Amino acid sequence: MNASYANDIVERRAEILARMDAALAVSGRTSGDATLVAVSKTVGVGEVLAAIDAGYRVFGENRPQELNRKLEGLSAVHDLPDVRFDMIGNLQTNKINAVLGRVGLVHSIGSLHLACAVASRVERRMESGELDVPQDVLIEVNVSGEETKGGFSPADLRREFNELQGLCGIRIKGLMTMAPRGDKDTARACFAGLRELRDELSRESGLPLSELSCGMSEDFEVALEEGSTIVRLGRVVFDPSFAVR
Repeated sequence: MNASYANDIVERRAEILARMDAALAVSGRTSGDATLVAVSKTVGVGEVLAAIDAGYRVFGENRPQELNRKLEGLSAVHDLPDVRFDMIGNLQTNKINAVLGRVGLVHSIGSLHLACAVASRVERRMESGELDVPQDVLIEVNVSGEETKGGFSPADLRREFNELQGLCGIRIKGLMTMAPRGDKDTARACFAGLRELRDELSRESGLPLSELSCGMSEDFEVALEEGSTIVRLGRVVFDPSFAVR
């Protein structure tokens, strides 16, 4: 990786963190209250290493095969700091085994069928001693109601949450959503809706549901102002042609 790109990653990170701090302050929070996931799905191992050198420690992938390619590439690097990879994309049931034990958090549990499939496979692996603990997950919610987006509708999630909560192989840490692109007012309403749904489900279930994964390169500041605890940033982190501001 050339020095110019590495320097750009460092400079971009400083600007992103400053923007995050300002947005967090709007909701009465500080920098320790949100996690930045560097979405590395479109870049190579070299770019990930540059991001690690710049200070990033959490990365997001949306395909198991790409996750494994990154992990294999990084395994050859000596004295690498601890980093975490999350699965942020749609997870097909035939790919579940490829990510279990390899990711910290699955952001995209968008159906009861998928939740049950993940939980059952985790339980089998725990029984065999391959895994020690349940898989941490987020429940994907289609707050905006767009037909092109996956996830539970808010009504379906309310109806099925008790069953989700009872699955022993997963630990529900919170909720995830994606807002429609191009309109920050619509995005704000979407993120606020996710927060309000989280508060409702938390009251009724007794689960903390402390994580809200929402906000990407175009709208992460709005998401943080509305309570997001995890932002998923790809282009603004890795693409030198994407304007930081």
